[in-house]
Amino acid sequence: MFKKVIVTGGGGFIGSNLTRSLVERGYEVQVVDNFVAGRFDNRVVQGAIYNNIDIKNTAQLVPVFEGADVVFHLAALPKVQDSIERPIETSSTNVEGTLSVLEAARAAGVRKLIFSSSAAVYGDQEVVPIREDRPAHPQNPYGLHKYIGENTCVLWSELYGLPTVSLRYFNVYGPGFDPNGAYASVVGKFIDLRQQDKPLTIVGDGTNTRDYVHVDDVVRANIMAAESDKVGRGEVINIGSGKETSVAELAAIIGGSVESVPTRLETSRSVADISKAKTLLGFEPVVELEVGINSLKKLYGLL
Repeated sequence: MFKKVIVTGGGGFIGSNLTRSLVERGYEVQVVDNFVAGRFDNRVVQGAIYNNIDIKNTAQLVPVFEGADVVFHLAALPKVQDSIERPIETSSTNVEGTLSVLEAARAAGVRKLIFSSSAAVYGDQEVVPIREDRPAHPQNPYGLHKYIGENTCVLWSELYGLPTVSLRYFNVYGPGFDPNGAYASVVGKFIDLRQQDKPLTIVGDGTNTRDYVHVDDVVRANIMAAESDKVGRGEVINIGSGKETSVAELAAIIGGSVESVPTRLETSRSVADISKAKTLLGFEPVVELEVGINSLKKLYGLL
């Protein structure tokens, strides 16, 4: 369906996996990234063209975007704690940067924009699995930034006719994560602790649950959204496994000793309702958690 694609944030964890998949499919891939979070050799994909550009610089984005069929917008400052401690700086990138990307895509005549959003938009929800029609209740600036981005995408579709779709990722894990990065989540931290032969730290009794989705499934969802003729009007779609896993269960899969740390205020249960993704995209997660974790354990010499 398309030939030239843009991946903003293509130097990051999810973005680099998406870039690799797109290159393997034979697309011309232009990455936009200013590498503010660092440049990692294992995230540089041969065959992709890299543009060191700040996404807030609309004038520099437009010539890169020209002739592109799809923009996958993943670039962000995604650390929740950073958004709390540096709300102005992170908002500048996450909110103004998204506006800049949308404007550049509109000016360049891009056919569709896929926005990477987050389950952080939901905050703490009483009803699970969480459906997209649940009221948004972000509990940190990062979640708010993503919610603003989603609504900006809707408006740009309605007002300017730029086809957009927003994908709300749940807990993404897989190869290429930074154990100290924003997307490492508890999976990355546990793998890192195992490598150091340290006990896995479980908050409270370990009954808190999350929806862990493999990065390969997230990549497929992005490509499905780009290819689907059923989306493009600012739809918001959950991307998760649709399965609820407790931290204690995750620790058992990863293996090793565990230790408990005091309970802190955090969401007790989180799992995606992915029926909308199935209906609109034909999306079904294919990487089972144990398979995905075992692949990571092999990759990091733990098997």
